Amino acid sequence: MLGLGAGGLVAAPYVQRGTEALLGAASDKDPTGLTGLLPNGGGFRYYSVASSVPRRPEGDYRLTVDGLVERPATYGLDALRALPQTRVVRDVQCVTGWRVPATAFSGVRLSLLLDAAGVRPGARAIRFTCFDGAYSESLTLPQARRDDVLVCLRMRDEPVSHAHGGPVRLYVAPMYFYKSAKWISGITVTSEVRPGYWEERGYDVDAWVGRSNGRGDAPTV
Repeated sequence: MLGLGAGGLVAAPYVQRGTEALLGAASDKDPTGLTGLLPNGGGFRYYSVASSVPRRPEGDYRLTVDGLVERPATYGLDALRALPQTRVVRDVQCVTGWRVPATAFSGVRLSLLLDAAGVRPGARAIRFTCFDGAYSESLTLPQARRDDVLVCLRMRDEPVSHAHGGPVRLYVAPMYFYKSAKWISGITVTSEVRPGYWEERGYDVDAWVGRSNGRGDAPTV
């Protein structure tokens, strides 16, 4: 019995990763989004608003920074990896109720990319676009400059998987998880907030955990 128990502990991480890979692959091919209802060993639930999401091999990935900036830029993965990295460990909270405690995210502070681009006067917000072709998100400029808002290359101390929005995703630590857009490909500095995908469908633009119910009924800060 002890041997079987020890074997289960050793095998558990591999089983968990295999389960995540299987559910992630299934969600890519599920136009209904029902695979998003399936829990997995990591506690996450997979969901995409697109019927399928193309994969971006490492060598092909590009992230653009443009809009109201002095120096528009395009970053590949190697360029992002060469920048200073920040690691944040926080609970992930979905507006639908599930939560994954103490999850590590690592990447480049969004504020660093904004400073490198040189934000122009009149800029008030950021719009994020994604290579799934459907999703978008937004933050005000002060929100985007927080130290716990990251352009993430690693999640749970491993490269961000395709199912989790890789190779690069957004992580907005103090807000509900729908603000942490997956598969990001564009960061555009704008003169005003442009509501994202779920916000156009009634969810809060300012989705602070504990101060918002995600549906626009609670006061925002």
